[in-house]
Amino acid sequence: MRVGMVCYPTFGGSGVVATELGKALAAQGHEVHFITYDQPVRLGSFRPNVYYHEVRISKYPLFDYPPYELVLASKMVEVARQQKLDILHVHYAIPHASSAYTAKRILEASGHHLPVITTLHGTDITLLGKDPSFEPVISFAINQSDAVTAVSSSLRSDTYKLFGINADIEVIPNFICPSHFTNLDGTHNRADFAAHDEALVCHISNFRPVKRVPDVIKTFAKVAAQRPARLMMVGDGPDRPAAERLARELGVADKIAFLGKLKNPIEALALADLFLLPSESESFGLAALEAMACGVPVLATEAGGLPEVIRHGVSGMLAPIGDVETMAKHALFLLDPANLDRFRKQAKERASAFHIQKVLPTYLAAYGRILTPKSAD
Repeated sequence: MRVGMVCYPTFGGSGVVATELGKALAAQGHEVHFITYDQPVRLGSFRPNVYYHEVRISKYPLFDYPPYELVLASKMVEVARQQKLDILHVHYAIPHASSAYTAKRILEASGHHLPVITTLHGTDITLLGKDPSFEPVISFAINQSDAVTAVSSSLRSDTYKLFGINADIEVIPNFICPSHFTNLDGTHNRADFAAHDEALVCHISNFRPVKRVPDVIKTFAKVAAQRPARLMMVGDGPDRPAAERLARELGVADKIAFLGKLKNPIEALALADLFLLPSESESFGLAALEAMACGVPVLATEAGGLPEVIRHGVSGMLAPIGDVETMAKHALFLLDPANLDRFRKQAKERASAFHIQKVLPTYLAAYGRILTPKSAD
């Protein structure tokens, strides 16, 4: 099977999942063609059955804004024709699903049928869904897809609530690749970040308002007032300056390391005792799943799909959005040596339910349903 994989090439969850899915398909002998404006960060070096096609954005002076959607659709048509694609899998509704519809219609005019499967990941629905100017395009693009998947039941519900969707949406969760979480011991020295008697807390995000980064700092400050602790802040974004300023105001700046973007954040997670994710909205929470796969319990909010990933009192704990007092209380409980080892083990066990080999067959089945010619009426 020849698959066109369309995604954002960045560190975000949608790009990571699309890239890892493509690599897993290639490992099974399928031919995977990534179509995007830059090489996906998780793609790595040369590997069999994996190809990258760059979408070059026009710089024609007539346009105030480069017409990426049209250029992307043209590239989809080009790759589909030249590589004889069997299916197009687009991750994120805008602009990928709408571009895919355009490409599909262009190809149909020349007798080339190309089924499209759209995977919804989160902010394409929960953020853009609040902007009515996007609603007609997103609804149309989703409804015109041959198959639609969402990464959580919460996201599926939000999609039906926010858009005029009549298509069936199948829930296929995000996943982790076990090979990424082996041989991590000794990769880095934990003592470089925390003393042996200090708890090491970690947060990873894009530092946007939806991640509620100030709540990370406030929660940590309350924890640090009760026991020796350090915090690793991984990532970057618009709320980083405010977070650094708040850390100074609360007197904990010397206990926090702002590490910026890391090519492999799993290396930081592997050192941590607790992962903190106080998001206001989280359609799945891939970083939380990766933390659990490292044997790190997760303290998160009861937001979106997080309760579908984290089992409260088993692989971590959940708290109401914005309830810093409860989060600090839960953090101290999880970091208690009497509890931590048990939660570490349970977090790993929970993560095993999301291994790629358990999720990949579901995607292959979805591909098979839209590749099988419909019987004549």
